[in-house]
Amino acid sequence: MKLALPTGNFGAYLFDCDGTIADSMPLHYKAWKQVLDEWNCEFSEERFYAWGGMPIVEIISTLNAEYGLSMPVEIVAKRKESLYFERLHELQPVPEVVEHILDQHGKIPFAVVSGSTRDSVEASLTTLNLLHRFDALICAGDYQLSKPHPGGFLLAAEKLRVAPQACLVFEDTDMGIEAATAAGMKSVRVPPPWTRRPCADSR
Repeated sequence: MKLALPTGNFGAYLFDCDGTIADSMPLHYKAWKQVLDEWNCEFSEERFYAWGGMPIVEIISTLNAEYGLSMPVEIVAKRKESLYFERLHELQPVPEVVEHILDQHGKIPFAVVSGSTRDSVEASLTTLNLLHRFDALICAGDYQLSKPHPGGFLLAAEKLRVAPQACLVFEDTDMGIEAATAAGMKSVRVPPPWTRRPCADSR
């Protein structure tokens, strides 16, 4: 499957990381299920994908409020990240996206705009030998409001010194696409793993 890009001459590419560059969403979900099961907290796969792009601490806080739980946010967040790191040896790239990274690297600047922590983004990109391809990383904590707010993408455009309307965003979630549109940027939707790999085991 090849990704069809919108027409236009783009001055920069902005990428989400999880589910866009890295085929990491199934691994993240396994980590979430393990840590939340320890607190008897339900977290369906459907909701996990719907909340794609939401920072870890925001997910835990929202679940606490919804289920009347008192999970210690920072402790659970660190535990979840450690469980993801344990699975990094399983991580694969999204080839349809990496194709565009390799094709345009050195011609235009790239940035990652992610709701994940910097440690998580750097670990994923290092595992895939792609970290050196990016001119800027915009991660959780670098901007105030998470997707679908456009702040992360606008900050990336500012860091790359490229006008927002000249940026093309690669995203796999509704919230990410909404954020790109709100930033005045064109976008390309990366299909979810079950459409790219119909037999993928995302348990």
